[in-house]
Amino acid sequence: MNATIGELSRGRKMVILASCCLSLLIVSMDMTIVNVAIPSIRADFDASAAHLQWVIDIYTLVLASLLLLSGAAGDRWGRRRVFQIGLTVFAFGSLLCSLAPSIEMLIAARFVQAVGGSMLNPVAMSIITQVFTDRAERARAIGIWGGVVGISMALGPIVGGALIEYVGWRSVFWINLPICALAIVLTAVFVPASRSSTVRDWDPIGQLLGMATLFGMVYVLIEGPSHGWQAPMTVTAGAVAVLAAAGFLYWEGRHHDPFIDLRFFRSIPFASATVIGICAFAAYGAFLFMMSLYLQGHLGYTAMHTGLLYLPLAVGALIFSPLSGRLVARFGSRPSLLVAGTLITGATVLMSLMTAHTQTWQLIVIFAVFGVGFSMVNAPITTAAVSGMPLDRAGAASAVASTSRQVGVSLGVALCGSVAGLAIASPTTNFTAESRPLWVICALLGLVVIVLGLVSTSPRALRSADRLAPLIAGPPERQRRVDAGHR
Repeated sequence: MNATIGELSRGRKMVILASCCLSLLIVSMDMTIVNVAIPSIRADFDASAAHLQWVIDIYTLVLASLLLLSGAAGDRWGRRRVFQIGLTVFAFGSLLCSLAPSIEMLIAARFVQAVGGSMLNPVAMSIITQVFTDRAERARAIGIWGGVVGISMALGPIVGGALIEYVGWRSVFWINLPICALAIVLTAVFVPASRSSTVRDWDPIGQLLGMATLFGMVYVLIEGPSHGWQAPMTVTAGAVAVLAAAGFLYWEGRHHDPFIDLRFFRSIPFASATVIGICAFAAYGAFLFMMSLYLQGHLGYTAMHTGLLYLPLAVGALIFSPLSGRLVARFGSRPSLLVAGTLITGATVLMSLMTAHTQTWQLIVIFAVFGVGFSMVNAPITTAAVSGMPLDRAGAASAVASTSRQVGVSLGVALCGSVAGLAIASPTTNFTAESRPLWVICALLGLVVIVLGLVSTSPRALRSADRLAPLIAGPPERQRRVDAGHR
């Protein structure tokens, strides 16, 4: 790869960036599109509340579990190859979703789709960093990459709402097929083959223990209300989650090349970024899932109208995500995190006051406030996660922060069933009263973001990051620090 980087024209680099952005577009867009489709899926399959939650959570759980593994696979076996495999599997999973004859088959197809999706974003980012070697050029490319998230949020609900209303919910999965096909062709023609010169060892035990922890925890939250909190399966899943978590901490603390380096959490900014990611994205996951049911099931809005109401959320992402990045670059993470936490808290408090007679303009205000708050949180999460990290560990730290986002969405959707199960089971009844405890919990999550925004940017927190860096730096990085100290 290094021998051919200098031969790549600007036009070819932009085509490579476009193919990578296409993968981000479909993975990001899929989440909002499927949430808008949830009421239609329920009506078609007469699905239970738990089934609806699994349609969303199986996707985010698999993404969270496999993101780090897929990134390592790209480094080991070649980024272009793994990227193309991911696109193919994602397209196949999307096709299966569109043909699913039952809710159980739809959940299984979403599993396949997520396996493919896990191979896309981390590998695509590796391709971008390898192709765009100039610092300013790379910064612009990553800026475009980040902007695609906002575009996908804008397109997802609107395109999805129109497709659901005029074609049917299965069409929201068809849209992935031509995008995947285009990305596969562009990748085959324009993306050079590359792999990492240094390859990490596999850690299958750590991977499996981490997955068992996540799946056990989410199973309890989703299935507990319907099966009973003291039912044998619920208790067993809870015990598996606890034992797997303990085993994960024990194993990862002693493995020479762990799946997740637990020493990272000695850095207060990194640990705070992980928790902030979980809290903010849990509120986001609950928001997307419940508001689709509220708008279509309780207020009687069409799928198209629901998609249009999500537009303020997308506009917030388009405008305030890059603004947050500039604020972080100039003033640090604290201002963005405080604004994010305050607006998420304020929006969820307003949600707790919603009724069956809430006006459309009031919903637009709530969506806009939440959208601005949520859009402000991504840049400081990534910055705080890599704060003080050696260059050779910044990628791993950023990947853990990305995983925390998917874990947060999974927990947020799972909480919907545990806290607002009656609202999901029958949105036409007293939906707002039944869902109020959920919004109170989300408001508390926003307060956690505020507190950690202050804690993670304190002088003590920054010193903890500085102390960690020499402990986890590789030999070349450690020697550079020693040399700098001598000078």
